[in-house]
Amino acid sequence: MAPTSVFPALEPILPRVAKPVQYVGGEGNSQVKPWDSAAVRWALLYPDAYEVGLPNQGVQILYEVLNERADALAERCYAVWPDLEALMRESGVPSFTVDAHHAVGDFDVLGVSFSTELGYTNLLTTLDLAGIPLHARDRDESHPVVVAGGHAAFNPEPVADFVDVAALGDGEEVVGDITDVVRDWKAQGRPGGRRELLLRLSSTPGCYVPSLYDVTYADDGHIAAVTPADERVPASVQKRTTIELDDWPYPKKPLVPLAETVHERASVEIFRGCTRGCRFCQAGMITRPVRERSLQGVGEMVDASVRASGFDEVGLLSLSSADHSEIAEITKGLADRYEGTNTSLSLPSTRVDAFNIDLANEISRNGRRSGLTFAPEGGSERIRRVINKMVSEDDLIRTCAEAFSQGWRQVKLYFMCGLPTETDEDVLEIAGMAYRVIEAGRRASGRNDVRCTISIGGFVPKPHTPFQWAAQCHPEVVDSRLRKLREAVNADRKIGRNIGMRYHDGEPSLIEGLLARGDRRVGAVIEKVWRDGGRFDGWSEHFSYRRWVDSAAEALEPQGVSLDWFTTRERDADEILPWDHLDSGLERDWLWEDWQDALDGREQDDCRWTPCFDCGVCPSTGTDIEVGPSGTTLLPLTVVNPTASAAGPLGGAHPGG
Repeated sequence: MAPTSVFPALEPILPRVAKPVQYVGGEGNSQVKPWDSAAVRWALLYPDAYEVGLPNQGVQILYEVLNERADALAERCYAVWPDLEALMRESGVPSFTVDAHHAVGDFDVLGVSFSTELGYTNLLTTLDLAGIPLHARDRDESHPVVVAGGHAAFNPEPVADFVDVAALGDGEEVVGDITDVVRDWKAQGRPGGRRELLLRLSSTPGCYVPSLYDVTYADDGHIAAVTPADERVPASVQKRTTIELDDWPYPKKPLVPLAETVHERASVEIFRGCTRGCRFCQAGMITRPVRERSLQGVGEMVDASVRASGFDEVGLLSLSSADHSEIAEITKGLADRYEGTNTSLSLPSTRVDAFNIDLANEISRNGRRSGLTFAPEGGSERIRRVINKMVSEDDLIRTCAEAFSQGWRQVKLYFMCGLPTETDEDVLEIAGMAYRVIEAGRRASGRNDVRCTISIGGFVPKPHTPFQWAAQCHPEVVDSRLRKLREAVNADRKIGRNIGMRYHDGEPSLIEGLLARGDRRVGAVIEKVWRDGGRFDGWSEHFSYRRWVDSAAEALEPQGVSLDWFTTRERDADEILPWDHLDSGLERDWLWEDWQDALDGREQDDCRWTPCFDCGVCPSTGTDIEVGPSGTTLLPLTVVNPTASAAGPLGGAHPGG
């Protein structure tokens, strides 16, 4: 029997909240499958606001993959704002999906995608509103299995009390395996109850079940051991890697929102993984090896997405899209195809050394030249050697000048503050770089209205990176350096007025660092913050540093550790880290050696174009780096209707390995 929709109870309270349209569903390309048609039902939670969660590529991929299965269905849910939360509690409305407004507690699986650790408190709100016990140990076979995924799942220990399973790595295939396990267990009459289901899931590649591992601590607060609690449980869990991206052309039909969202475009992932070796970048480390989508695959996905959605912008996504071995062919082919239409292309921020004006011209041919974005990350050459982001300032200035000469009017530069070994002088060099960009731009364009925006975030050491051992910079130091930087930018008003500065203060970064590198003891901090009203901690207007500091003191100090112990303390080589039993494919010894190279200011090459340097990923995942060139071109097709924003399929070939 299908559960009843909660919408009749929800609808009367929606006029009393902000942006009620975000809770009603019915978006373009959304799906509602008959409840009784599926053996396994998934609720997919993005634990942030609708406007952030709806465009999330990972959730959209899994939503389609699961709904294509005859024996499964998937519906979406997002974090509700505090105004609706209060009314839901008052009216007895449980957590719900936006597709059919089914209660989250009625599903078999609650899949949670964590892009950032600051969404943890929102998970607790969803669980509590759903009537699902917060602690995994208190759930029985009537409750959904809570499965965490996303980059933060590579250290799920801080939320080990609240999740049943963490799925490590790429999700396209593992969600199918989880579905198979849950389906068979249900069909067999749920033998052994919830524990047997969790034991079966722990035997599924890529699935980590925290409750089936015992963690012991030494007297000094360090982890003494992490051991399986059952002989059926593996000692370590290896991430899942989807090898052939062309076999997974998702999303085929992007969701078209009814309310305003942060990104309103069709997004096509052109490759996955990165071997640039930026030492701060968790995403680049844990998604290795590089796997490129073929020209044919990219072209077909762009065509299908534009046709299905009507979006007039297509984002070509990856960690560094200009690094695709055939990016020139892709961009020219797509620009040719859609010339004369209202469909434009966009790239995320790119590396200066992988960028050229020809590429920029192709990207902007059918759109506006609004601005270019680069990410030097460090202000000085010295700190860029430390982080292995070897962007030459001369190359950056030259590229920006050429862009200004050809009609661009602004560039945005991304930096971090609080990097290992950083000094005040490293940060102040950001101002000098911005000044030189403006001066070169004025000379090249003959205009005084060129602009440069510098955007600065606090550095957070992340697991599975060479910086996982680093001490995090204290917020007071970060904020002091940012104040000095602002003074340096404003020192010469004739130039400084053309430089915008955006930054995040150091306090949220420190809390993110606690959640990123914490162990199971941090779960008590999360729960206390949530019980004290913590919600939407990734939003500055809702974040309370004092609440986190006080909760950490109360929850951690009786256990002999502290907020500083988890954040501003440097780790030793032999310390057992909370995530050491979770295998991202990277050799721990290689990460440590790269950390020592960072401290010595030594660079690491990109192994796509140089001999292998034995990070360990390719042997552990049974694959290799897969790049072009394919030797083919992306064929432009005649557009029948010049005002249309799509064309037919195109030719191409899979890139060689």
